[in-house]
Amino acid sequence: MAAAGARGARRPARGAWWIGTAAGAFLACVLLVAAWAKALDPHAFADQIRADGLDGLAPAGAVALAAIGLEAGLGTALLLGLRRLWVLLPAALLVAFFLFLTGHVYWQSAHGHAPADAGCGCFGNLVQRSPAAAFWQDLALLVPALALAFIGREREAPAPRGRILAVLAVTAAAIVFAWWSPQLPLDDLATRLKPGARLADLCAGAGAGRACLSGIAPEIAAGEELVVIADLDDPGFQRSVRALNAYAREGRGPALWVLAASTPEQEQAFGWRFAPAFRVLEAPTALLKSLYRRMPRAFLVKDGRVTRTYPGLPPLPAPAASRRLAGGSAPG
Repeated sequence: MAAAGARGARRPARGAWWIGTAAGAFLACVLLVAAWAKALDPHAFADQIRADGLDGLAPAGAVALAAIGLEAGLGTALLLGLRRLWVLLPAALLVAFFLFLTGHVYWQSAHGHAPADAGCGCFGNLVQRSPAAAFWQDLALLVPALALAFIGREREAPAPRGRILAVLAVTAAAIVFAWWSPQLPLDDLATRLKPGARLADLCAGAGAGRACLSGIAPEIAAGEELVVIADLDDPGFQRSVRALNAYAREGRGPALWVLAASTPEQEQAFGWRFAPAFRVLEAPTALLKSLYRRMPRAFLVKDGRVTRTYPGLPPLPAPAASRRLAGGSAPG
């Protein structure tokens, strides 16, 4: 009996153990990077879940937070060498879930039911990929590593409590961070729009359908310009038009432009109602979505390169009339 127990406790072959461990660590790194990317913008991940109809049993936001926490927890477990079935089987289900998301968008785009540049894949908006590239790259990254992680596992030893506590701590921290991140000043990390970025590199689509910001809006690619990304139908943005008009009419700073994924009809209605003193430039939704988490968002650009970004509207100087009034009322 003791001999049988000793044989049952025998360690796996060293080569198999190293293959499985390396594959598990690689899969862990992919999961942790993907969890970080999604946690920076959980609303975009929730939008994809909602679009795929996976919020039937729970709100899309709750599903997104749970998936981010599970991804971070499983990645931590694999990175710490916990290649048990209670880790690998949930990891397999999570990989299947993400492949279903990207595969569904890929199928829709291939059949004309979704834009050819729709979908964000495992890595959120930080990596711009077509639906086909997102699906096949995620398949190549996740499935072989997952399969190899089953090789050379140690089955008999109890899981160390310290490592299990570390996994639980990282899972909880990932969920809390994802919950709060939309309120944190992380736009430069969560999007492709950040100081130093070139407008020519901010693109969406592939091949003949590839569109870059420098080509869509050449008016802002030279000189120094102030750009606001906005939804023309947003009441909050509409309430700010008076201040934006005052800044644009005074002409004392960089010229003001508004980027919007709007139709000509929306622009015409906006123009009739608000008589903007600035120009509205139309841009594709897929391109703009990679530049913000919440609208409005603003940035300064000089000679085709972003020099500064602002969450919300930029700080606008008071109009000259207001400054003269304030100066006249001050004691001399």
